Amino acid sequence: MPDVFDGTFFAFAIAAVLFAGVSKGGFGSGAAFAATPLLALILEPGAAIGLMLPLLMLMDITALRPYWRRWDTASAFALIIGALPGVLLAALLYKIANPDFFRLLIGLIALGFVGFQLARARGLIPPAKQPMGQGAGGFWGLIAGFTSFISHAGGPPAAVFLLSRDLDKLRFQATTVLVFWAINLMKFIPYAGLGIFTKQSLLADLYLAPFAVIGIWLGVKLHRIVPEQLFFALTYVFLVITGGKLVLDALI
Repeated sequence: MPDVFDGTFFAFAIAAVLFAGVSKGGFGSGAAFAATPLLALILEPGAAIGLMLPLLMLMDITALRPYWRRWDTASAFALIIGALPGVLLAALLYKIANPDFFRLLIGLIALGFVGFQLARARGLIPPAKQPMGQGAGGFWGLIAGFTSFISHAGGPPAAVFLLSRDLDKLRFQATTVLVFWAINLMKFIPYAGLGIFTKQSLLADLYLAPFAVIGIWLGVKLHRIVPEQLFFALTYVFLVITGGKLVLDALI
């Protein structure tokens, strides 16, 4: 973290926090993790994730109210249970992990999933006879927990599972909000133990907290007025943009 917060820091940080809030509020769900790569342009990766976690937790609390009890309980349970070992594994490997490897992996998952969905929509891949089961949810939850710990990038793995479950946009978003509220709670103590939080990052969080709430409010409003078909189309577009960004960041 910089010793003094300047205009460049606030320009990037406010944009990142607003983008994450709008996405977590329901507009372009799955794209909130792009906030961390944006911050990583001006901060060390560890500083970027340390700065974002308290803000993401504030967004989770703010977003829970409008989506309260509208989630799909079985889907959320599968992802949350699966996420716990993923978070624990990431905490153990954090000190030796290469962030670029995880950026590449996450980006490829996002792009591969969108490619799969487009191929299925064009009839190149026959539709699945049934949605993914609870076991698959646990697997994708593990990946979501792991990637969320490394770079707050659990959205695409969770979306792989949730978009297979034929949820309407309200239940999809409510389930996403609940799942990442739980995952972010899991991450807090390991982050503190690893020294990822600093006095400067927590001070910056105080400055940026109003923008987190504003972003959630905007996302909820946009979620309610965007048609369902367009909502999921936007989700795929955001996954392509953020997935491509992560791949480029890893390779360049």
